[in-house]
Amino acid sequence: MTSEIALLLAGAFAGAFVNGLTGFGTGLTALVFWLHAVPVAVAAPLVAACSVVAQLQALPAIWHALDGRRLLPFVAGGLAGIPLGTWLLAGTPVATIKFGVGILLVVYCTVMLLGRFRPRVTWGARVGDGFVGFAGGVLGALAGLSGVLPTIWASLRGWTKDERRAVFQGYNLTILAVALAAHVMAGLATWEFARALAIALPATMVGALVGQRVYRRLADDTFQRAVLLVLLAAGLVLIAQNV
Repeated sequence: MTSEIALLLAGAFAGAFVNGLTGFGTGLTALVFWLHAVPVAVAAPLVAACSVVAQLQALPAIWHALDGRRLLPFVAGGLAGIPLGTWLLAGTPVATIKFGVGILLVVYCTVMLLGRFRPRVTWGARVGDGFVGFAGGVLGALAGLSGVLPTIWASLRGWTKDERRAVFQGYNLTILAVALAAHVMAGLATWEFARALAIALPATMVGALVGQRVYRRLADDTFQRAVLLVLLAAGLVLIAQNV
C-alpha cells in the first residue's frame, strides 16, 4: 500500500513537471511509475485526468500566444482522426506501431540535438497542420501517442517558444479531454480510479507549478532542447517496451 502511494505520487509529480515544462508528456513520464502501482484500466483514465488538470493549470501562462486560427486545424484534424484510429485498433499490431514511432523519435531527436541541421517547414499552411493533427488523432486512438507528431511539426514551423507550446498544449488538452470523457462513458471511472486520482492530484498540481516556473526561465533554444530530450526519452522507452 505504501509503495503504491509512493509510485502514484512520484509519477504524478514527474509527469506534471514535464507537462508544466514542455506542455506535453504527462503519460509518457507518469506511466513509467503508475503501471507498477495500478492496472492499465486505472492508469489510462488517470493519465487523461491528470494531464487535463496540468494543462488547464498552465493555460493562463500561454493564453496570450493562443491563436484559435492556428490551433483549429490541429484540433479538427485530431478529432477526425480518433474514429479511424479506434476502428484500426482491432486489426493493427499496436506494439509494432509504437516501436516504429520510437525509432522515428530517436532518429529525429538525435539528429536535431547533435547536428547543426535545423529544418524549417514553411509549406502546407493549415492543410498541413490539419493533416498532422489528423495523424496525431489516429495515433492517439491507436497507441496513445496523439501528441508526438503535432509536437514535432510545431517545432519545425519556426514559431516562438510560446507559440509552439500554445499549439501542442491546446491540441493535447482537447484530445485528452475527449479521451477522458470516453473513459468515463466506457465505465472506467471506478472507485479505484477515484482513489488513485485523489492521491495523484495534489502532486500533479505541485509538479505542474514547478515545471511552469522553470519554463518561464527558458530561452527559445533551451526550450527546444528540452522538448527534444523529452521526445528522445519517450522514443527510447517505446523501443524498450515493444522490442
